[in-house]
Amino acid sequence: MMDPIVAELQLLCRDEIALIEQRTAFVNQLMQALHEYYPAAVAAFDDWVSPAAWDFVLAFPTPAQLQQAGRRRWEKFLHAHKLWRGTTAEARLTIFARATALSGAAPTVAAKSLLAVSLARLLQLLETQLGAYRERIAAVFARHPDHDLFGSLPGAGPKLAPRLLAEIGDDRSRFVDAQGLQCVAGTAPVTLQSGKMHYQRVRYACNDTLRATVHLWANLSRQQCAWAEAYYQAHRTKGQTHACALRCLGQRWLKILWKMWQSRTPYDEPRHTRNQTQHGSWVLVT
Repeated sequence: MMDPIVAELQLLCRDEIALIEQRTAFVNQLMQALHEYYPAAVAAFDDWVSPAAWDFVLAFPTPAQLQQAGRRRWEKFLHAHKLWRGTTAEARLTIFARATALSGAAPTVAAKSLLAVSLARLLQLLETQLGAYRERIAAVFARHPDHDLFGSLPGAGPKLAPRLLAEIGDDRSRFVDAQGLQCVAGTAPVTLQSGKMHYQRVRYACNDTLRATVHLWANLSRQQCAWAEAYYQAHRTKGQTHACALRCLGQRWLKILWKMWQSRTPYDEPRHTRNQTQHGSWVLVT
């Protein structure tokens, strides 16, 4: 039977992921609406997952209202939202000044501006709820004995470490070896053989949530572990795609994680480096 803390954490993390997917859908809808009536807004902001971009739509819902607001209000908005950068400020102000020249037809502006404002407000509310989820997840994660173990994984951070614990659990008898965990996570390939033909393909029958989490974790680990980046680059040099190289790196990480999990030992970078040196790991000399 699943531990109550793990069960709650799994539900919370999966619901958080569903809300993030909903946020992505709203952002895509918002950008589509802006493309139709407000190209200046799309040109001025790169990150539409940022609350500052949603605030911009609410402050200046149409190109005409933006242009009428004037330079002083534009500058005030950028400073208030910590968007003022010497390299981008003047470019943004130039776009704002030409906003109406790039706008859609009057009926389109009237209809789509209402949709854009509605979506921006929904995104603000959703972001508030995501904040509440993150607080609850952090609190539940902190109560579990394996908190420090999963929290020590480079690149996992406060978002991915709880997801890894939630999907892997704390039943050490569940996976008798690292390969069992790798198969459930989808990093282990499926080997097929027919006569003299022998080949491998991606494993699709797996825990999709764990697969996605390991993919994200492997990618982020490259920023903190020299060996992880070297391992990834070595696979890229072989001609593998980004996704394939990350899957291979995730496979390697899961082997390490399984050993940590079984011994209840947090990740220790110096210790791992020493082990690589003792075993003559090629990663260190790549």
